[in-house]
Amino acid sequence: MSDAIKHECGIALIRLRKPYQYYIDKYGTALYGANKLYLLMEKQVNRGQDGAGIANIKLDVPAGHRYISRYRSVDQRPVTDIFEKVNKKFRKALKGNKDKAKDAKWLQENIAFTGEVWMGHLRYGTHGANEIENCHPMLRQSNWRSRNLVVAGNFNMTNVEELFNKLVSLGQHPKDKVDTVTVMEKIGHFLDEENQRVFERFKGIYENPDLSDIIEDNIDLQRVLHRSCRDFDGGYAMVGMTGSGAAFVARDPAGIRPAYYYADDEVVVVASEKPAIKTAFNVDYSAIQEVKPGHALIVDKYGEYMEQEFVKPIEKKSCSFERIYFSRATDPDIYNERKTLGKLLIPQILEEIDYDLENTVFSYIPNTAETAFFGMVEGLEDYLAKQRKKAIMDGILFEEELDRVLSFRPRIEKLVAKDVKLRTFIADDSQRDDMVSHVYDTTFEVIKKGKDNVVVVDDSIVRGTTLEKSILRMLDRLGPKKIIIVSSAPQIRFPDCYGIDMSKFKEFIGFRAALELLRDRGQEDLLEEVYGQCVAAIESGNASKQNYVKAIFEPFTHDELSRKVAEIVTPADLKAEVAVIYQTVENLHKACPNHSGDWYFTGDYPTPGGNNVVNKAFVNFMEGKLVRAY
Repeated sequence: MSDAIKHECGIALIRLRKPYQYYIDKYGTALYGANKLYLLMEKQVNRGQDGAGIANIKLDVPAGHRYISRYRSVDQRPVTDIFEKVNKKFRKALKGNKDKAKDAKWLQENIAFTGEVWMGHLRYGTHGANEIENCHPMLRQSNWRSRNLVVAGNFNMTNVEELFNKLVSLGQHPKDKVDTVTVMEKIGHFLDEENQRVFERFKGIYENPDLSDIIEDNIDLQRVLHRSCRDFDGGYAMVGMTGSGAAFVARDPAGIRPAYYYADDEVVVVASEKPAIKTAFNVDYSAIQEVKPGHALIVDKYGEYMEQEFVKPIEKKSCSFERIYFSRATDPDIYNERKTLGKLLIPQILEEIDYDLENTVFSYIPNTAETAFFGMVEGLEDYLAKQRKKAIMDGILFEEELDRVLSFRPRIEKLVAKDVKLRTFIADDSQRDDMVSHVYDTTFEVIKKGKDNVVVVDDSIVRGTTLEKSILRMLDRLGPKKIIIVSSAPQIRFPDCYGIDMSKFKEFIGFRAALELLRDRGQEDLLEEVYGQCVAAIESGNASKQNYVKAIFEPFTHDELSRKVAEIVTPADLKAEVAVIYQTVENLHKACPNHSGDWYFTGDYPTPGGNNVVNKAFVNFMEGKLVRAY
């Protein structure tokens, strides 16, 4: 993605189902759980580089010994930083105690991070400062094991204000009005109530300390999650642990955020992406299951697990950006979907170059668009195969012409390479843009000047800034007749409120194109009309019922918006003609049939809170407010 955006975070959970000594004996190390969590997190580091955190819970250690451990980091390489600290703890504790290195009981009583339940989190901060306090896991402590709660999540809630007010009405005094705090405290409140309910049920039958064990055995986490999450509006995949060693992973009712799990007789594992589980535990993809929307994978203190519904599932709208860009393409399904996205663009590309393949060079913007580029090349080969067949069937008799048709191949070059070492540190605005234009390197002398078309694939075009300031200028130096920028994603028109850092209308090149078209056609009154509708809906409490901003795009076709985007991003002094091609929403759904969440392209939000956010975001735009709408 040439316009970098922050996006959805990553989660990981490991439950060792056998005694700690088993893993030491079988795998020869007391760090089996830590090593596996490290792999799970490193293989998902694409999901969050602002910070990371881990937590670990020991089962059944004697009173007076620490049983919950947590590290968080906002270091430049936070995952490495955390696990280096864990390893340092082991080395320090075993210095002079080498004979205890494989004694599970001694290790658990003397060294942190020797527990059976592990949690990991990778943070991409869509808002808030990049500080340690904003890193998950979040910890809610108590002297009662079963009341301790550790939570991490890949989530954004659209109704934080409502959730905050509910906590206040319960008598709480939350320290901050953010979804991280409200989610933690909401679940914590109902976990406390569940503890009290079980206590009332068994008091008089059992005496302390036995009563504490009975409470831990009878906590109903499904009930806790139902009572906590039934009024959540947002996308979420949350992982939680109680101090007694029970754990859960809860997924939102529309399945917006991803969560996958694998279980055998040794472990239960959860991650945001399948390849992380595949790599860390070397299991077949077919053995990795998706946590169903509205369900929680619940693991009790004994390691038994079950997937249970905690809120009523609604129509599944899994995030399609996961497939286009966010998740790793090493997942075979995602790899094939991205190739299909590239292949489906062929008819539009051929039309734009007037079918002149002989004078067209194809390339891509590294590195995330590479897979879509492979699919586009396959599509070109399919087209050429049909053309060869047609030529033969039509009876081309001249050997020279037949040789040309049979031997022709599309011209493919790596025109763009990103120079990751270059830093645009210059403060002077007039010089900074020139520096930005050199972040990418180009391959010279492969373009026939004034004659060739250049087709470059990107996976999405969000703001268009990098196109205008860098990529188009760079490609223009090669001397092409025409530059065609191809996006494997459709036009981004609406904000995201479920985790992607795309919350303001003014940032979207697709929205800017609609504004300019309205001005060109003298239809600017539509902006005031929609603004009035949004304000009235917000004031009446009905903003969640309809996305009024869709009307801004209704006067224009897909192609009209694409042409206007091309105009906007083309620098005035550019010599080459510029065109922009976007994927269609219809083809997106063909390529990714099981991930139909497309609200950023269509405005069809999967929850009422989405409509509320988009209407507020438009009001903010019209009033010049540079704030998030949720």
